[in-house]
Amino acid sequence: MGLISSIMGVFGFGIGTSIGLVIGYYMFIYFLPTDVKDPKIRPLIEEDSETLRRLLPEIPLWVKNPDFDRIDWLNKFIENMWPYLDTAICTTAKNIAKPIIAEQIPKYKIQSVEFETLTLGTLPPTFQGMKVYVTDEKELIMEPSLKWAGNPNITVAVKAFGLKATVQVVDLQVFAIPRITLKPLVSTFPCFANIYVSLMEKPHVDFGLKLLGADVMAIPGLYRFVQELIKDQVANMYLWPKALEVQIMDPTQAMKKPVGILDVKVLRAMKLKKKDLLGKSDPYVKLKLSDEEISTKKTTVKHSNLNPEWNEEFNLVIKDPETQALEIEVFDWEQVGSHDQMGINVVPLKDLTPDEPKVLTLDLLKNMDPNDPQNEKSRGQLVIEACYKPFKEDEVPDDVEDSSFIQKAPEGTPAGGGLLVVIVHEAEDLEGKYHTNPHVRLLFRGEERKTKRIKKSRDPRWEEEFQFTLDEPPTDDKIHVELFSTTSRMGLLHPKESLGYVTVNLADVVHNRRINEKYHLIDSKNGKIQIEMQWRTSS
Repeated sequence: MGLISSIMGVFGFGIGTSIGLVIGYYMFIYFLPTDVKDPKIRPLIEEDSETLRRLLPEIPLWVKNPDFDRIDWLNKFIENMWPYLDTAICTTAKNIAKPIIAEQIPKYKIQSVEFETLTLGTLPPTFQGMKVYVTDEKELIMEPSLKWAGNPNITVAVKAFGLKATVQVVDLQVFAIPRITLKPLVSTFPCFANIYVSLMEKPHVDFGLKLLGADVMAIPGLYRFVQELIKDQVANMYLWPKALEVQIMDPTQAMKKPVGILDVKVLRAMKLKKKDLLGKSDPYVKLKLSDEEISTKKTTVKHSNLNPEWNEEFNLVIKDPETQALEIEVFDWEQVGSHDQMGINVVPLKDLTPDEPKVLTLDLLKNMDPNDPQNEKSRGQLVIEACYKPFKEDEVPDDVEDSSFIQKAPEGTPAGGGLLVVIVHEAEDLEGKYHTNPHVRLLFRGEERKTKRIKKSRDPRWEEEFQFTLDEPPTDDKIHVELFSTTSRMGLLHPKESLGYVTVNLADVVHNRRINEKYHLIDSKNGKIQIEMQWRTSS
């Protein structure tokens, strides 16, 4: 009986468990609530960016904005160096504050103001990302996103009328996006003359303030008042375009002024080696001074000629004859594709006697490496005449201006608005599939402007200026620049074709007041266009 009872018990347990699972499953299925709605899933598109910021307030700026670069290396460096930076910054702050305090306290009949404790704490600031502006001006512009939730301990003791009061600053938070501009960039260490610091928006500042050990910020209404007061005062002093200027070196020494003119006459070339498999080459000459990025001079193209004669004259402004040199390049012009370099050479200006013309016959080289065996191969010769004419005292021409100077908008410009000036300088390495007769089309706020058409040129130069009078700064606008090639010849299937385009955000123009850059053309293999844009206001 015992065995039979055991078998029946196991059998009953198995049947009971199975029946219980089946009944439980059906009860779970049929007794579910019927008013449950399916969740809505929406993509985080641009129109929903506010929701993204609200859901993820601490997301780094380099994730939200592709213009900002990730700089974890800098945060790691600051983290490791923070104990030493803390000591150095606090010592510097004390040294700067002491003479200022000594000058101000007699006005308020205060006996002394001293730092009892001054430390920035153990938590270093972090940078959420950094935006770097690239311009053709001699400057470097950076916009780091700074967040600092620190634990500083700053205690100041004030003595007056025989009494002593202590003020303590704790739990400091600072969120800001400063703009740091290093300019002008020079060839003398540390390679920039001045630092300009300004704020692109009002900073967020939060801190605790204790007076005689009591939390002053707990007083109703005082916290908001102090916070807004600090924001407004800092903004009035440093909100862009106002800036804090820190001079690193004497600007008169850093920014070299013109000291003379170099007259160059490109006479002729001899025995050039052709680059084309079929036919002869189409040579032209480029002239440029070292340390100058934009000021390039070009001769005309001599088609199918290995012994061309130009007799073309050019003038270049000299700033340092001891270090600058004339860089000369000879190219073979091509209708399609990049231009082939036929040879180069360099003439140091210190080798020229002032006010004495000198005819130079230069061997064209592969490169300027004296040990390169490829330079032993003959590539032809170029004959030029050069004369360096230094300015005498009081003879510096008035038309040599600082490139950062911006004219004011003319009278009648709308208040709060300004004048947007677009100067189309030149383009290079344009490639037309059927023809290359380029002109530039500007499209801004539905308004279209065009340059003149230049026939059969892959490196056209326009130097045309266009102006747009606006009621407000175009901080949220873009300008579309597109190059077209057209032909008037009858019978062609493609009388008009696009050579490339670029769209420029005008916020940088408003912030910098002036940009002068070369842009790579979209839908073009090697094409570039140089455009200068200015934002002129009446103030």
